[in-house]
Amino acid sequence: MDARSVSLTLLFVSVVICSGDDGWSTKVQSEVRGIEGYPVVLPCTFSHPQHSQHSSLQVVWRLGHGAGATVLFRCTSRPGAPTCEAGLQQDQRYRLEGNPREHDLSLRINGVALQDSGRYYCRVEVLGREHVNFEDKMGTRLRVEAPPKILALSVEGSERSGYRALCRVQGSPLPDVQWLGPDDLLEGSLVGPLAQGSPARYHTVSQLGDVAPGQQYTCSASNPLGKEQAALYVLPPRLPPAAAATPLPLLLLLSVSLGAKVLLLVGVGVWMVQGGALQRVSCWWK
Repeated sequence: MDARSVSLTLLFVSVVICSGDDGWSTKVQSEVRGIEGYPVVLPCTFSHPQHSQHSSLQVVWRLGHGAGATVLFRCTSRPGAPTCEAGLQQDQRYRLEGNPREHDLSLRINGVALQDSGRYYCRVEVLGREHVNFEDKMGTRLRVEAPPKILALSVEGSERSGYRALCRVQGSPLPDVQWLGPDDLLEGSLVGPLAQGSPARYHTVSQLGDVAPGQQYTCSASNPLGKEQAALYVLPPRLPPAAAATPLPLLLLLSVSLGAKVLLLVGVGVWMVQGGALQRVSCWWK
């Protein structure tokens, strides 16, 4: 399934209503699902027993809670103004989708990335009135998903120790990686993710041992949003009689992306006869 055909409808898991002792309350979604590269909206509405139409309101959105929170968006809504005014340095990926005058603080994030995943909190303040404010305490979890993407193919090793192929992939949910030989499924092994923090938690590396010249191997990465494959063909060395010491092409890497686009990447490795080592060859693309 092509990720670009996925509906942009938000996934609202549940509604969370937070109330305070002073009469403030907010309504948010506990979780919102987004697709990498598409916009998402984080809903947040509020109510207050005192009418605030004639007061200036400040809207704040944070990623995270407490002292370590990051302020992502801030704007001021003045009486009679049609929009909520943000600062000149405001990141243009963020904009207020709702109207504070209608008690709607919903935030729009354009072109979400995997690194945008996290818990977001909305806050409203009545300017000029000390301690008249309210912040959602539960937050909305944004879960960004992405189809598989093969970031790199490489071969490393030597004639003496043997060769292995490495396939580095990215995606959310984390893709399942398989290796295919000329006739059947081969047994690979995972060597990643190597870290749990973002963005490393969206990456994994699979290796295939006993890679032999003259054979083709295919790395296949898949998750519920799609599938991508890349094929690797190792050419056997050919030594001409008159130039036995001349470096010759050995490795040919062909990468074919299945989905809405097709990529063809070719990498050439060098067989070093003096020393008998296969130099590491990597093919990277974005």
